[in-house]
Order: sequence, then structure tokens, then C-alpha cells
Amino acid sequence: MKLTHTEGESNQSAARKAWAQQHPDAATRDLLARDSDAFLHQSLSSPCVSTIARAEGIWIEDTAGRRYMDFHGNSVHHIGYGHPRLIAAIKAQLDALPFAPRRFTNEPAVELAEKLGAVAPGDLNKVLFTTGGSDANEVALKIARAATGRFKTISFWDAFHGAGFGAASVGGEATFRSHIAGPLMTGTEHVAPFNCYRCPYNHKGPEVCGLACAGMVDYVLGREGDVAAVIAEPMRAVPVVPPPGFWQAVRAACDRHGALLIMDEIPTGLGKTGRMFAFEHDGVIPDIVTLGKALGGGVLPIAAVIARRGLDVCGDFAIGHYTHEKNPVTARAALTTLQIIEDEGLVDRSAALGAYALGRLQAFAVQSPFVGDVRGRGLMFGVEIVEDRASRDAASDRAERIYYRCLAAGLSFKISAGSVLTLSPPLTISRKDLDSALGIVEAAILAEV
Repeated sequence: MKLTHTEGESNQSAARKAWAQQHPDAATRDLLARDSDAFLHQSLSSPCVSTIARAEGIWIEDTAGRRYMDFHGNSVHHIGYGHPRLIAAIKAQLDALPFAPRRFTNEPAVELAEKLGAVAPGDLNKVLFTTGGSDANEVALKIARAATGRFKTISFWDAFHGAGFGAASVGGEATFRSHIAGPLMTGTEHVAPFNCYRCPYNHKGPEVCGLACAGMVDYVLGREGDVAAVIAEPMRAVPVVPPPGFWQAVRAACDRHGALLIMDEIPTGLGKTGRMFAFEHDGVIPDIVTLGKALGGGVLPIAAVIARRGLDVCGDFAIGHYTHEKNPVTARAALTTLQIIEDEGLVDRSAALGAYALGRLQAFAVQSPFVGDVRGRGLMFGVEIVEDRASRDAASDRAERIYYRCLAAGLSFKISAGSVLTLSPPLTISRKDLDSALGIVEAAILAEV
């Protein structure tokens, strides 16, 4: 049955309706109504929660002047919004060179490619830019096909790799797969995701659990025999941290069966987890890594594919022939963002503040019977809300009530996997603001008791 927009609105939760009633100002109501009328509606985007008129540092502000600490930011705001050094660099680049047609190179683009090759470990040093993460992942898949002469992939259910047909095919989120008429890309095998928090074998310990999950990847690689690549998020942004030894076992399985390992670092890379790349926590180096989101500094869209030098095998055909392939302005934004991350020590800062936040939330968790787990790495962490600790059943309605209490108190974030409060602040956040935000979350959870 086709759901009309009016029917969809009538099915909004009580928590969402209560939040909407807190917008008495005409400017907010008018802009939300115009948005609803002008844009195609889709899951996760419509209807909008509120409006935004300003974004600066860790803060966003709506048309009525209400301010929120943004602990979501679509994972773009590692250096905060409107970093003065970034804005100055973009303005200067606009004056110097605003665009470069394809097949004409320019200094900012080359310098960015060289910088990414220097930052990435091992021999990951051949680069291609795209305008978004979905495109970057599809370029990576094309490289894997060309290099191996194979077309199949292994990826994980519940994973997200973008909204394009190829990216959605290897992705595992139902929202991006279930309502597309006709088949998606063929040869996209999926296995169960690592998630020790829900795994029936977890009672044997995370090492056993991790090796069991990795064993399934190994089994499918061997059973299929002609897989080009395993593509995965090194740490799921839900968030879910991989069990010990998982990626080392998968890396070994890929090597054994002649498949490439592609790591999608689009939400987790550039210091978010306390390392420049999330896969560095696990002692592996992929064959290809993709970056995006925060690479443009929270201002401009740019993504990148970084492959090991031996995978530069596609010179005779186009794998990412984009109009903005070497845009000097987006390249300057990305290069400046990398320089800010390095100069301000934001990777180490993420590790230290993230350890503090996790410790505080884990200590708090015992005060509420509705906190099933606290997990994460660096400044990407989550609080799982459950019906009770015994059953660990997800409590979506409770999580939504907590979310809207936090929003009313000035904190914005997202709910993942139905009931996980997913908190991802900028790496520039102060300890004082972090404490304030954690206090808001804790108070909102305790209000459920």
C-alpha cells in the first residue's frame, strides 16, 4: 500500500508530536512546511526535525535562535563548523582558481593526493577523488574487479556504503535496498556482521566470537572461489567495535583466497576513533581505503579512494570520470582540513576525550536498568537503550523519548539500530562542553526510571 505524506504524519510518535509542538514561532513552522512541499520525501530525511540558520564550532542554531550541541553532523564536522582557518583557505582558493576542467591538473589537487598518500600507512598511495562516499566505494569496487578479473563481493548485513546502486548492493541496510524495484548488482554476497553484543556465541569470550565471525568470511571466500573483494566498515558507525583478532583473520583469509580488502572509512576516518584510520586499531592494512564526509571540513563535498600502488591498473578505461574530479576548491578544503587535524593534535585529542567519555558513561550505566551497553572508540560512542538488562531487547520508544528530551535540552545526535544513542561530537570539543552533553544524556536516561 502506498503511504501518503498525510498518513505518514499521522503515524508520528507521541515523542515527535510533542517536540513539534515546541515550535510555536511562525518562521520555523513556515520553513518546515515549505521544505515538506518542495522536496521529495524519503526515509531518514523527511520530515525534518527542525530548521538550521547558523552552524559554528560544535553548535547549530535554528531560525528561532535555539542552540544545540551537534553530536551527529552526518560525520562531517571533525574540525567543527566554520573553522576560521578553513574558511580563509577556501576564500583564498576561490580568488586564485575556482575550477579546473578534467585533464587539467592543479597544485591543490596534486598536493592533496600526495598528502593522503603520505598519511595512509603502507603502500596506500595512489589516489582518486570523487564528490561523495557512495561514488568512492563504487570506484573501489571497479578497481577490485579490474585487478582480480572477478566480480563478486562479500560484505555485511546492516552495513552502509552509500545510496548508489552499486553501493546499496554491497550495503546491508534494508532502508536502501527493500523498495528498489528489480535486482540490485549481482554477485554481492552478504554475511552476518560482527556484533558481539548480540552474538549467541559471545558467552565464549570476544576472541572466540570474533574468530567465529571471521570464519564465515573465510568460508564464503573459499566456497565462492571467485570473490574480487571484501568491503566493510572497520568499525561500524552504529557504533559496533570489532572483536579482537577479527580483521587480522579476515585479512589473512583475503590473502589466502586472492580477494582484496576494501575498508570504508567514510564516517570513521581522519581521527574520529582516536587513530587517523580506524583500521589501525586492529593491526591491518587494506588494499583500498575510502574517505569522505569530514574530508571537506564540514563545508564542501569531497571523497577519496586510496589504493596500494600495485592496483593502478585501470589506465585504459574510466573508473571515476567526474566533472569535479580535481576541483581546486574542494581539494584546498580537504588539504586544509588534514593540516588542521595534524596541527591541532585532534587525533590524540579524540583518543583522550573518547576514553574519558566512555569511562564516564560506563560508570553511569549501572544507575539505569535501561542501559544495555556503552561502546565505541574515540569520539564515536553509543549508549544502547534496552527494555531491561536481562533480556537486552531493544527499546526504540524509550530511546526516542530520551532523544527528544536531549534535543529540548540543547543536544542533537542520532539513534542507530533502533535504540542506540549514537554520539559523535567534533574533535575540537572542549572537555567542559563534553561534560555538559554527557550530563544531558544521563539526565534524560534517568528520567525513564
